[in-house]
Amino acid sequence: MSAVPTSTTSTTSAITSSDVTVPVRGGRLTFRLHETGERGNEAVLFLHGSGPGATGLSNWERIIADLGHRFWCLAPDQIGFGDSSHPAGAPRGMGPFNELRAEALLALVDELGLTRVHLVGNSMGGQLALIMTLARPRLVGRILLMGSGGAPDMPVSPGLTHLREFYADPSAASLEGLLTEFVHDLEPLRGTVARVVEERMAYVNREDVRRSHEASFDPAGPRRFFTPEELATITHKVLCVHGREDRIIPVDASRYFAAALPGADLYVLGRCGHWTQIEHPEKFERLLLGLIDGGD
Repeated sequence: MSAVPTSTTSTTSAITSSDVTVPVRGGRLTFRLHETGERGNEAVLFLHGSGPGATGLSNWERIIADLGHRFWCLAPDQIGFGDSSHPAGAPRGMGPFNELRAEALLALVDELGLTRVHLVGNSMGGQLALIMTLARPRLVGRILLMGSGGAPDMPVSPGLTHLREFYADPSAASLEGLLTEFVHDLEPLRGTVARVVEERMAYVNREDVRRSHEASFDPAGPRRFFTPEELATITHKVLCVHGREDRIIPVDASRYFAAALPGADLYVLGRCGHWTQIEHPEKFERLLLGLIDGGD
C-alpha cells in the first residue's frame, strides 16, 4: 500500500489516498483508495456511481471528511474508474463488469483485514453493494442504497441515455449538461458542478477511462437486475434513500427495493435529484448515522 499525496477542502478529517493491489480471477487489480478515520473504528465502504470521470472523491469527498471522526471511511475509485485499474479485455456490459468490480471489492475488504463492513452505494454503487451482500452476507453490516440501479422494468431516462452515450461528444459542455441533470436545483450548486466538471475532464480524456466506460455501457452486453426472490434473502437492515426529483434513476426503483428487501426502510427527499449526498449532505449524514447507530 503506497501513499499518494492528496488535498482536500475539508476542515474536518484529512483525506489520505493510497494504492491497494488485490488478487482477482488469477490476476491482480489495483484500487486507488481514499480514506478518513482510524482503523479500529466501524468501517464504512462508500461505493460511487458510474458516469464519465467518476471517482471516489467526486462522489464522497465531503461525506468522508465529515464522518472521519466517527468511522473508518473507505471510498475507492471502482475498477474501471479514476486511478484504479482499467483491465484490458474487461467484461462487456454493466452486469458482467459489475460482477468483476464486486469481486475486487470483496478482495479489497479482505486485504484490509475487515470482518464486518457497512456499505453505502450510490446508483451503480448500490448494485455493487447488493452483489457483495448476496456473495458474502456475513461480512456486511448495514446497507444504505442511494438512488440505486438494478431494479427491473424501469424507464430509461434521457439523463441516463446521455450518460451511457457520453463519448459521442466527450466535451466539457456535454459533461456540464449531464451533471446538471443530476441535481434538482442547479443554482446553489453551480460552483460545485463547475469544479466537478473540471476535475472529471482530466479523467474523461484518458484512453483507459474511455475504454472502461465503453465496456461498461456496451449495448450488446447484459445488464444486472435483482429479482424479488434473491432480494428476499438479504435480511440486513437497509435504508433506501432517493431524491423525489431524480432525473437519472426514477424513485420507483427505491420503492421496488424497499418492498422486496425484508429489512428495508424508504426515505424520499423532496427538492432533490440524483446527488443526495451533494444536494443535501447534512441530511444524508444524519440518515447514515441513524442507520448505523440505530437499534434493530
